Amino acid sequence: MPTVDISFVILTWNSEAYLSCCLESVLNNSTASMFQQEIFVVDNGSKDGTKRIIEAFRRRSTHPMTAIYLQKNRGTTYSRNLALKRAKGKFIVIMDSDIQITHGALETLIEVIDGDANIGLVAPKLIYPNGKIQKSTDRFPTVGSKLKRFFLLRQIERSMLQNPGRQTVDYAISAFWVLRKSMLEKVGYLDENIFVAPEDADYCLNIWRQGHRIIYIPDAVAIHKAQELSRGIGMNKAKYEHLRGLYYYFKKHNYWFFAPKPRCAWRA
Repeated sequence: MPTVDISFVILTWNSEAYLSCCLESVLNNSTASMFQQEIFVVDNGSKDGTKRIIEAFRRRSTHPMTAIYLQKNRGTTYSRNLALKRAKGKFIVIMDSDIQITHGALETLIEVIDGDANIGLVAPKLIYPNGKIQKSTDRFPTVGSKLKRFFLLRQIERSMLQNPGRQTVDYAISAFWVLRKSMLEKVGYLDENIFVAPEDADYCLNIWRQGHRIIYIPDAVAIHKAQELSRGIGMNKAKYEHLRGLYYYFKKHNYWFFAPKPRCAWRA
């Protein structure tokens, strides 16, 4: 059996508006001819044409492509874990279905993480389709910072530098992650007590506590057609689950208002 270099884990839910661009960027990225790849698509009970698109791409894919269909939306952690437990690649690429990989981005991310054993996870710069930068990394959340991000995200993004250099960050949102399978084996899988968020902050904190760093690589770029289901006025299931996840996260890590302070070596 050939060695698998990269395992893609792509999560979908009612994604027919985005999925074709996402899968096209996976199948046609320049790593496709350089590495042995496998692709997992986990569908959270979509009611639109998502399944039809998945099956069309399965028929044309030159790499093994496995579809996992769930009867209902099981969130981000349980659903991704189904594929992560089956992934055989040296590198794991976790993606949302509204991500489009740009040319050279994945090679850059893999080159960085493969070159330093102290790096636990790398993430690219995410931009909106109009080219504006998206806030995709942050300090570990607190009650205060989450309130600020909820109400002032657009203002925060407008004030961000367009071209910061590579840097160590507390966490990166899980729309696009690259990590080694050995890191997954060391840290474990996503915490299924969290339905949708903040599974990203939780997992990155677990990586830090194993002595590894999270690195933001702005010279690797991906387009993120962010759906932001938990934003806006009024309550819906996404917002409820986000709030419930935050409550669980703060209790689990035993803090509310003062985030963990990484050791000096973490900031190197």
